[in-house]
Amino acid sequence: MNSIYDITVKDRKGNAVPLKGYANEVVLIVNTATKSPHTPQYEELEAIYEKHHPQGFAVLDFPSNQPTKSCPGTDEMIHQFCKETYNTEFPRFKKVKVNGADADKLYKYLTEKFPGEITEDFTKFLVNKIGKVVARYDASTPISEIDAKIKEML
Repeated sequence: MNSIYDITVKDRKGNAVPLKGYANEVVLIVNTATKSPHTPQYEELEAIYEKHHPQGFAVLDFPSNQPTKSCPGTDEMIHQFCKETYNTEFPRFKKVKVNGADADKLYKYLTEKFPGEITEDFTKFLVNKIGKVVARYDASTPISEIDAKIKEML
């Protein structure tokens, strides 16, 4: 694979979504969880999405029970929680595995480019306009730091 554009994922309803649909956009890919100490980051993620989306930026939300088993419920329940609690508008995809042999192919690709197991919810990968992974951030990285990098790339 040369970029994330070679990968197709599933939306929360199970429909195939080719990531090439995000060509020419800066993308932040996040493994999320609804019962994590980091769950309030949804609010900050929505704020940067609203701020930069008109200029060609997307946040892609991949709920996961890895690494912490902090994402119970169905894909629809997760979506409703995020809409009702944080009023999120960015795309949310089907729950995935982010580690191990059964990891989703997107996460295999991301961790090939920036090696290491995903050890916490809300790990973020920043992807440039040509689909290349340019940075990996752990959950403790301030959103303001990521926001500055996004501004540079738009």
